[in-house]
Amino acid sequence: GLAAGVAGAASAVITLGIFVTLSLALGVTTRIQLLELAQADHPLLHRLQEEAAGTFHHSMMVGSLAERAAQSIGADALLAKVGAYYHDIGKLSRPGHFVENLQEASESPHNTLAPAESAAVIRDHVKDGLELARRNRLPHAVRAFIPEHHGTRLVTYFYRRAAESGASPEPGEFRYHGPRPATRESAIVMLADSCEAVVRAREDRTAGTIDSLVDGIFAERLAEGQLDECDITMKEIQQVARSFKSTLRAVYHPRIEYPQPTADELAALAGNV
Repeated sequence: GLAAGVAGAASAVITLGIFVTLSLALGVTTRIQLLELAQADHPLLHRLQEEAAGTFHHSMMVGSLAERAAQSIGADALLAKVGAYYHDIGKLSRPGHFVENLQEASESPHNTLAPAESAAVIRDHVKDGLELARRNRLPHAVRAFIPEHHGTRLVTYFYRRAAESGASPEPGEFRYHGPRPATRESAIVMLADSCEAVVRAREDRTAGTIDSLVDGIFAERLAEGQLDECDITMKEIQQVARSFKSTLRAVYHPRIEYPQPTADELAALAGNV
């Protein structure tokens, strides 16, 4: 009995060791690795929550959108979710330069920067994210989400600010270096990232407005050619859009306003103090 128990335990340890060693040697990202990275107590996610809370909650929401949408088209939902969790880790380098991390009374540091300088700071979160991912040994499949979720898009806000100032900005100075999404999962995260940010920024979050915003984001990414290098189909894109709309409507559903407490409730509370 003792020999059988030792042999069983040793077999399990050897098998797991071979599994991990082969996955590292062949560059294969396993489900075990992804499940570990999805834990909220991972050091990078813990840092994100402590140092860039707005980015953390945005990433969690993007992960929720991406996971459900990936399931709807048969893509790798776990990879999409984990990629979304880590897509913005580069913002840890300068969290205060990103609007979601600013307190309401805080002044944006971009108020003192030229649009081109601000765009360079924003673009650097991709480079910083890749460096953090390398130092923390994130799998290549997860690292890919960091540059691909922006593709080769413009840093639109600061590009338009530069144009409004009367200058003729050079698009190359305001454009991310890419590459564009190469997988369906990466494409979903790119779309989820934009949709979550745009809907969150709007005061009007009625169902009709959410649908219109999502449709606009999808049409814009298609027109820009950002989805040209991945194997997602138009039918799948439409399904992803429907999934996003459903999830966003559920998140931002209207709530009733509660009436003021009655005199009896206030008296009862006062009596309990």
